[in-house]
Amino acid sequence: MNEYVSIAVELLLGFVILFLIIKLLGKTQFSQITPFDFISALILGELVGNAVYDDEVKLGQITFAILFFGVLIYFVEMLTQKFKNSRKLFEGEPNIVIHKGQIKYDTLKKIKLDINALQGLIRQQGYFSMQEVEYAIMETNGVVSVLPKSEYDVPKNSDLNLSASPVNLPITLILDGEAVYDNLKELGFDEKWLKEQLVKQNITSYKDVLYAEWRQNKPLFVLRYEKKES
Repeated sequence: MNEYVSIAVELLLGFVILFLIIKLLGKTQFSQITPFDFISALILGELVGNAVYDDEVKLGQITFAILFFGVLIYFVEMLTQKFKNSRKLFEGEPNIVIHKGQIKYDTLKKIKLDINALQGLIRQQGYFSMQEVEYAIMETNGVVSVLPKSEYDVPKNSDLNLSASPVNLPITLILDGEAVYDNLKELGFDEKWLKEQLVKQNITSYKDVLYAEWRQNKPLFVLRYEKKES
């Protein structure tokens, strides 16, 4: 009987500690599973499993191990928030797999994704023909985001007898207070142009901008950092 009580106590303690760690790390643990999150979940689950089925592992030892690993995960989460260069290492980066209707085969090889898997991911977004897709991006959580060609958008322009308009991919130019120079260069713009666009919206510093997005024939879309209430 004492053996069952011991197992129940260890499971309960493991559940409480894991629950607190997940609450501390935030909802991204549920909504977006990155490779690092997946590894973390496996290790935490293994630690709790060892506590239940290995008699030589003491309750205090497993509690320390779970808490220590939780602190390590929290540290990595803080690191990726403060230093954007570390995000690629721990979280990966989005990859464009279809660009202007053309499949980027080299990118598929790089991320170890075959055509059949790509078709399945695109079908999950409601598009059953590759001809309907203008852009497709493989996100860091393994989901493919799809921007359809204008004639296949919902509602379909062909159903409304409307002429098709060109589709353009939005480009991020500022992220977390810093300019994305590679994207700026790809568009053929320079930093002077970007600063002029910000001045038009009464912004003088990148540090005031959380996110800025360019889209053809549209004004620069800017989201500022929320001001903290005093």
